[in-house]
Amino acid sequence: MNYDIKDAKLAERGCLRIEWAAHSMPVLKQIKECFQQEQPLKGIRIAACLHVTTETANLMQTLKAGGAEVYLCASNPLSTQDDVAASLVVHDEIPVFAIKGEDNTTYYNHINQILDLSPQITADDGADLVSTLHTERTSALSSVIGGTEETTTGVIRLASMAKQGVLKYPIIAVNDAQTKHFFDNRYGTGQSTVDGIIRATNRLIAGSVFVVCGYGWCGKGVAMRASGMGASVVVTEVNPLRALEAVMDGYRVMPIAEAAKVGDFFVTVTGDRDVIRKEHFEQMKDGAMVANSGHFNVELDIEGLEGLSAGKRQIREFVEEYTLADGRRINLLAEGRLVNLAAAEGHPSAVMDMSFANQALSIEYIVENKDKLEKKVYVVPEDIDREIARLKLDSLGCKIDTLTPEQEKYLSSWTVGT
Repeated sequence: MNYDIKDAKLAERGCLRIEWAAHSMPVLKQIKECFQQEQPLKGIRIAACLHVTTETANLMQTLKAGGAEVYLCASNPLSTQDDVAASLVVHDEIPVFAIKGEDNTTYYNHINQILDLSPQITADDGADLVSTLHTERTSALSSVIGGTEETTTGVIRLASMAKQGVLKYPIIAVNDAQTKHFFDNRYGTGQSTVDGIIRATNRLIAGSVFVVCGYGWCGKGVAMRASGMGASVVVTEVNPLRALEAVMDGYRVMPIAEAAKVGDFFVTVTGDRDVIRKEHFEQMKDGAMVANSGHFNVELDIEGLEGLSAGKRQIREFVEEYTLADGRRINLLAEGRLVNLAAAEGHPSAVMDMSFANQALSIEYIVENKDKLEKKVYVVPEDIDREIARLKLDSLGCKIDTLTPEQEKYLSSWTVGT
């Protein structure tokens, strides 16, 4: 078996951590049990470009249990958990091509290595795999029947490809499932981002000014958690509706040019580039902490910060201290990459349970409906979304009401008024 990981000797530690995550992933466990019996993915080759975490490992085990041949590489150079990669190789015999801290050349070499295996399904997080397949590796497209996409950034890229008519196979936007973005993006990103910042800096959140750039579901989650820890939260936005929502939620809203002057912590979660630029770094306080929790580090103008700096040093494991000409210091966390995965462990497994349940069932749906799907981006079928919510409620011991026949009739009727 071909693979490229840091150290196979880390496998035992990784195995225990994967098991620990599984305790909080009851929905995926039920899907795995069904897959083992029914083998809906028998013989299907799946190339997954995802964050190599304990939760992802449970998804890989589920897909393999369904009969699939699974290959995994990292969707971010800093997000790999090396012990998890080792465990998947040693204990599950799943080829993994991922090493935490790999350079850009190695990162894309790993993507190409899983494309060498002629996948039929792609499972992507950020669309680097799909982009490579549509540009440098078009010869491998003939075997692909469909794919899934895990994150907002990737969905944006894929929607652009579909609009331009260059997308060569159907892809299900797992990110847009309600059981994904309502929970994973909000509660997962919220908790794990603050966790990553605290682990990297060990600084007090309470009493600080915490600037959140972007008030989508991820931004809502980060703002909620920072506020809950006692920070004064400032939101920056370009969308007037989201900005108004942030105001109604109790946060201050202002342009980033103004927020740069008052913030102690900064987090970008927009999915766009150059959100915090050179002119904003120039305005920041001495000691400002700058982090990104969007998929790519382009949200921060790191080149601009480099240009402003008279010196740079690694002051803590995930903190680079840039000293400006006037002596002010700006601290960049986790090289501007996903701080929640680079400096911490990513989303809690309880929310990834729903996200990866969507992945597993969407892949099954593609296999079952491959001849009916067009070359475009699809939302997760509503019945899958609702079933995952139902299973999650069951696992939590929660019961809900059902409509009576009279209630159903009333909701579908236009004749009954006051």
